[in-house]
Amino acid sequence: MIRYTASVVVLLLAAVILQQFLPAFPGFHRARILVVPLVFLCSAVTTGTPSMLLLAFLCGFLWDAQNALGPHGGDPDVYTHPVTSLRFGYSILLYAFIGFIMQGVRPWFRSGRWQFSVPFACISLFVYLALEYLLLMFVRGDLAVSAAVSRQIFLTAALTTLFAPPVFWLLSRLARWCGVEQPTDAAPRAGRYSLPP
Repeated sequence: MIRYTASVVVLLLAAVILQQFLPAFPGFHRARILVVPLVFLCSAVTTGTPSMLLLAFLCGFLWDAQNALGPHGGDPDVYTHPVTSLRFGYSILLYAFIGFIMQGVRPWFRSGRWQFSVPFACISLFVYLALEYLLLMFVRGDLAVSAAVSRQIFLTAALTTLFAPPVFWLLSRLARWCGVEQPTDAAPRAGRYSLPP
């Protein structure tokens, strides 16, 4: 299991690099494909709670390092007002929160019903983006939520979730390569899975 977790960490680092090259889609209300949160959400279902918390710390740290350490607190197209009181590390807590949401789907995933994980990944990503936006608005002192921002959050979550099945497939191949048996659609038998409890 340690080899699998280390492999997922390498996959997350590759997702951080890939995220730098993915632009926003102007035709879809500037929605984006968020590879780092997607890989984290899919990985949170396949690992135990300690590994999920490690991945949440790593993703939150890298996400904040990438987005919160700019002169305006992130991408100037998204965050147009300077944010001085938003602290580095808030994403770690948000990633842990959505990781625990995905851990709730883990029993279904372990029994071979992986298709429940995809809509929960969409819900978790929507919750993450909404909470992040509300936190930023609270820090700025303006809690107005516009329809354009709501559409951008919804479309970003939906567009990113389209890539969840390939990420689950990649994680299953990675687990097989590491010797961690993943569930299938067949009925589970005692002793069949070596996923941690």
